[in-house]
Amino acid sequence: MKPSLPTLLSLNAGYVDTAGFLALQGLFTAHVTGNFVTFGAAAVHGTSGALAKLLALPVFCIVVIAMRLLHYGLVRLHLPPLRAMLGLKLLLLVAGAALAIVFGPFSDGDGQWAIVTGMVLVAAMAIQNGLHRIHLADAPPSTLMTGSSTQAMLDIADMIRGVPDDRRAAVRARLARLSIAILVFAVGCSAAAGCFVVLGMWCFAVPPIIAAAAFAAEASRSTLNDR
Repeated sequence: MKPSLPTLLSLNAGYVDTAGFLALQGLFTAHVTGNFVTFGAAAVHGTSGALAKLLALPVFCIVVIAMRLLHYGLVRLHLPPLRAMLGLKLLLLVAGAALAIVFGPFSDGDGQWAIVTGMVLVAAMAIQNGLHRIHLADAPPSTLMTGSSTQAMLDIADMIRGVPDDRRAAVRARLARLSIAILVFAVGCSAAAGCFVVLGMWCFAVPPIIAAAAFAAEASRSTLNDR
């Protein structure tokens, strides 16, 4: 059974976020608002990476706005926007991997190439966040698990208490989707940690492979729908 597009996105998000955190002095590339916390910690402790953490959110926001405008343009030209966004994200992950491998490891999170690498990865994850909200709104979020974990626990509590027959199937289906997203994200985090220890900067070669699989999955689905 082939993994679904949301599953591949969750796997990649967990992997990229963890690899970026480990290699770029605590930078969150997918969960960018978490950088507010790590920025405060860097400022207090005097550790490097404060500038990159400060730049992450505005870069993320600019890319999401640009992605939305590009989406409108692609729709107007009758081009497949989801496939294009997945392809653009793939290219950014390839660029991020090349930068990390050539210029890493990064002992200074505020060094020129550390910031460039981090912002390229932030841009890739910004595109993923945007395309998920636009095209996969019914699927659990792929980059932030707090809300998914909360809803999953609420669903479990409801199942324990007892759910009316007319809602039971829907609650079970939602809980299954949420559980898969959380588990796959955690697998991505664990895989990134292990690969970073073993491969160092070469661990960034993995996200483009996962992104290529996601692109292929969407291209295959679109081809089947066009028949």
